[in-house]
Amino acid sequence: QVQLVESGGGLVQPGGSLTLSCVGSGRIGSMNYMGWYRQAPGKQREMVARVASGSARKYADSVKGRFTISRDYAKNIVTLQMNSLKPEDTAVYYCNYETGFSTVWGQGTEVTVAQ
Repeated sequence: QVQLVESGGGLVQPGGSLTLSCVGSGRIGSMNYMGWYRQAPGKQREMVARVASGSARKYADSVKGRFTISRDYAKNIVTLQMNSLKPEDTAVYYCNYETGFSTVWGQGTEVTVAQ
């Protein structure tokens, strides 16, 4: 079984930066995706960015050019560098691990972008 632990959320002013980290442990397989989703109040959870075990990356259009996802395959760590943050980036951010057979979520970390 896989466990995910996130860190790095907080309050930041518009235009600022934050870095989120997620450490995976347990039975991490060789074919998988790790990434970040977010859920704002009253909205559905949406994919923010994810990286495959073969290093292909995918970003939501709303974060392209501002967010960068990276992955340390040896340590099972996925990091989301968020720059030029906007109030609409405010949400609970969830780390995600997905294979063809299962999906695992972290507990979530809150990001608030406000003055």
